[in-house]
Amino acid sequence: MDLAIARWYLFLQQYRHYQSVLEVFRLHPGQFNKRLDDLVMFIAQVSYCYPDVLANYPQELMDILQTHHTILDSAMRMTLCRALILLRNKNLLKSTDLLSLFFHLLRCQDKALRKFLETHIITDIKNMNAKHKNTRLNTILQNFMYSMLKDSNSKAAKMSVDIMIELYKKNVWNDAKTVNVIATACFSKYTKVMVAALKYFLGSDPEEEKKSDDSDSDNEPSAREVLMANRVNKKTRKREKQLKKVKEHVKKSKKKKDATPVFNFSALHLVHDPQGLAEKLFQQLEKRNERFEVKLMILDVISRLIGLHQLFLLNYYPYIQRFMQPHQREVTKILQFAAQSSHELVPPDVLEPVLKTLVNNFVTERNSADVMAIGLNAVREICSRCPLVMNEDLLRDLAQYKNYRERSVMMAARSLIHLYRSSMPELLHKKDRGRPTEAIRELKSKKYGEVDAKHYISGAEVLLQDSMEGWVVEEEISCLAENGSTRRVDILAYNADTKQGIIVDPTIRFEVECHQSAEIHLEKKSIYEPIANYFKLKYALIHVEGIPDNDDDSKDGSDSDDEWIDISHSSEDDGEDNDNDSENIENVVEVSESKGDENSERDPVEKKVKDSDKGGETAKPGEDGSSSNDKVQLAAQASLMRILTDEDFRKIDAMKLNKEVTTARKGKKRPAEEEKNSKGELVSLADIENIYKKRKHDKQMRQESVKKGQEDREKYGFHDRRLNPHSSKTNREKRKTKHYMMVKHKAKRKIKRSFKEKQIALRNHLQKLRKMK
Repeated sequence: MDLAIARWYLFLQQYRHYQSVLEVFRLHPGQFNKRLDDLVMFIAQVSYCYPDVLANYPQELMDILQTHHTILDSAMRMTLCRALILLRNKNLLKSTDLLSLFFHLLRCQDKALRKFLETHIITDIKNMNAKHKNTRLNTILQNFMYSMLKDSNSKAAKMSVDIMIELYKKNVWNDAKTVNVIATACFSKYTKVMVAALKYFLGSDPEEEKKSDDSDSDNEPSAREVLMANRVNKKTRKREKQLKKVKEHVKKSKKKKDATPVFNFSALHLVHDPQGLAEKLFQQLEKRNERFEVKLMILDVISRLIGLHQLFLLNYYPYIQRFMQPHQREVTKILQFAAQSSHELVPPDVLEPVLKTLVNNFVTERNSADVMAIGLNAVREICSRCPLVMNEDLLRDLAQYKNYRERSVMMAARSLIHLYRSSMPELLHKKDRGRPTEAIRELKSKKYGEVDAKHYISGAEVLLQDSMEGWVVEEEISCLAENGSTRRVDILAYNADTKQGIIVDPTIRFEVECHQSAEIHLEKKSIYEPIANYFKLKYALIHVEGIPDNDDDSKDGSDSDDEWIDISHSSEDDGEDNDNDSENIENVVEVSESKGDENSERDPVEKKVKDSDKGGETAKPGEDGSSSNDKVQLAAQASLMRILTDEDFRKIDAMKLNKEVTTARKGKKRPAEEEKNSKGELVSLADIENIYKKRKHDKQMRQESVKKGQEDREKYGFHDRRLNPHSSKTNREKRKTKHYMMVKHKAKRKIKRSFKEKQIALRNHLQKLRKMK
């Protein structure tokens, strides 16, 4: 108790000392007071112990900063801000009061203080919205920041924009109101504020960031390399620091991989009035005289707005048309903006002058091959978004560059031909259209403003085909009844895998509201029941379905192996009878007929029927069996039957890919190289600058190519050409394998022979040759 009282009196003594020092400081606020600096931090740290005494302490500090923030010493000002943040962390100060003060302090000519305050504002707002969104507080702060954007101090306005952008990136303020507040900064009279807002809307490509991160990590040594180096090499401080740094980097990268990916919706999609924003930006671009880099940023934002929201800004295209010159600075970006601002709703008459200017200035033989290739790539990107801008004569002229001597131009022209093969093949010359595939046959060219809205899921017919796969249909089959009499069946469909069969009689039908008469029912049943066993034995079937029992019998629950099901056939009438069973069996017929074209030679059923002596005939596949109308009906039926799953959509996508490489009448053609779909929301600059050229290899690539060329080559060096590997070698060959010291004297004598010795050796050699003759 005595200790607590002593502490209380000690605190009161320090607090009274603080008050007296504060009164002295107010006489000269521009001077640094070391004693006041220490007392302010001391009282802030113990303030939570004496909340009653220090109730007015936060307001005193705020009043000092509010009144004298422009003339205070930088160190003293930083100390007061730190003390207020400490009080805020102990919940002794409201966040709105402190943040409003800090926003006013952003006007100070102190860069370190502004950076410090920016970090605290972002962290404080993020912590307040950590558990749940504090909508009331966010609204107050957003309104305050909106007023700060119009502040006369450019640094305060710039800092406010930076804070809002950072909070959006951290998914704290990622709503439409924040985006539209930042959009107003695009019209600021200060260039730095405007550029910050434009950069926010342009953003950065996450794939490019990922590539840059990967390239940076490739240059750094791996953890295993550093560990081995420390284990083997001499241990130094430098290597220890490097090992510690690499371990931290590996730990950080592992956290990034384990973290849940955050997907930010593009800010341009959240703009309330994109048409008004684009028009105001274009009007500002024409009036203000900014640097060329700033003009490019404005053009980029306008082009993205036009492309994403399919806007109409017809004055934009003549403006960028005058920059389309090969010698123009950043001309590839200009071409990118022209492609981004193209969409299907732009009138072709508006885009046609842009396309002609592009072709006349770039795709000419007076330019280099790279310029021509870039021009053709830009034409392709524009036409992929607005195919109607191209006319037949111009397209056929550009297609002639497919045989150009430079590979880059040739590949760019072929990519343009490939684009129109899959969109509007009728504009191409017949020899450039290629072999028509099923996808091209189903393609329908749309006019300007036309929308092709389907009432079914395209390609869904594959789901019914998969369910009926394996069914074989035969018509006019002769068979034997149990009593030995010969009878004929109109249609039989059976599945060898499931061992099920269906007998179809076209004369049997069920109307919507009336049933088969009892006489006809009994007559048909007496005809088809005796022949069921014949088909079971012939095709190895377990069950054969045909004519069902009457409703009264079915109600009794009688269900035997030889139960019959009535199936109607609507081939004679024009769609008046729409029984589910008849539709299903017609689908079976169509599927089997469509498969008969491809596998007619390998169909085992046809061989069985041909070998049969009962006179049965197989159904000949009709040429129009799988026509477009039938496929549409099948797709509509499959779309309405049930809710499609992810597996069903995967089958549909596989079917569409198969159609792109399957010709209309023959087999499959060689698939082309996979190209990414360039018709995305944004145009990549790499698609326009993509030039097919043989790049220079580095040392590693050259070594790999050399090794690849030496794979089938014989090993360099001595080749033992003896037919018998166990036979002896000559003395000359043995001499090569001997140690040098064994033949040293012979080599030495051979090198230093005199002229006389050479004469004797030559004479002996000639005599030896004479004896051998």
